[in-house]
Amino acid sequence: MMIFKKLIFPAMISLLSIPVFGQKVIDLYDGPIPNSKSNLISEKSETGKDGVVRISNVTVPQLIAFFPEKNQNTGKAAIIFPGGGYSILAIDHEGYAIAKRLNKEGISAFVVKYRLPSDETMEDKSFGPLQDAQRAIQLVRSHASEWGISVNKIGIIGASAGGHLASTLGTHYQKAIISNPQNISLRPDFMLLLYPVISMDSAITHGGSRKNLLGEKPSKSQIEDFSNEKQVNEDTPPTFIVHAKDDQAVPIINSEHFRDALIENHVPVKLITYDEGGHGFGLNNKTTTDQWFDHFIPWLKATVK
Repeated sequence: MMIFKKLIFPAMISLLSIPVFGQKVIDLYDGPIPNSKSNLISEKSETGKDGVVRISNVTVPQLIAFFPEKNQNTGKAAIIFPGGGYSILAIDHEGYAIAKRLNKEGISAFVVKYRLPSDETMEDKSFGPLQDAQRAIQLVRSHASEWGISVNKIGIIGASAGGHLASTLGTHYQKAIISNPQNISLRPDFMLLLYPVISMDSAITHGGSRKNLLGEKPSKSQIEDFSNEKQVNEDTPPTFIVHAKDDQAVPIINSEHFRDALIENHVPVKLITYDEGGHGFGLNNKTTTDQWFDHFIPWLKATVK
């Protein structure tokens, strides 16, 4: 289990009134943002020549909520963490596109614009993203009835480095590093991980994600704590994983190690692999007609009832 250093910040409870169906932007924190420094950094959003929208310099974390039509609502919800190596957020194809697809299945979706680790904006950059992840599930669960969500049907989705953040939340939810006076459960009810960074072991990790989160020379305890394949236990949420064998950015061994740890601890897990597809394909692996999402929905229905 992760050993957290003591972090002190004020309690924050957000009282929100938003439409139950449609789309809405919600600040994660109603008041001071924990573990943050005063800074003059401005958030940026850029669209590259590849068409990918990249957001950086996030200092005010938010939820972008997508709600299904009332007559299609299943009561299930997913909180989505886009990837980007802990340096940017690929918020469109690894966030909004997935949220809209979930809505078609009657699933509420919340894309998290989480803070990216930075010594300029955070007192301890290694914990900033996880604080935002914990706050996201706390916020959604605390407003579940208001938003037409079943409190025990709230899962998380993460792609690439967002998969590392999701799997960190899924294996370290027991210890709150945010104010949680009502003791709201921070445990996700399921996880969907797309080509995830899982380990901080230099032999198999994504070097950029590790450097951005833990710095140039992380300690052995940091490497152990944030290597999520080593943090699995029997209470880790059921997990669905997607990865391509030819992924040159995040080796598939990350997903294989996590799958093996889940099996060893008798946690339901399904790993979908593709021979090709590389990294960062989001909903659509263009090298195949097979759609991983078509496997995920039946798995979710069978797993989260």
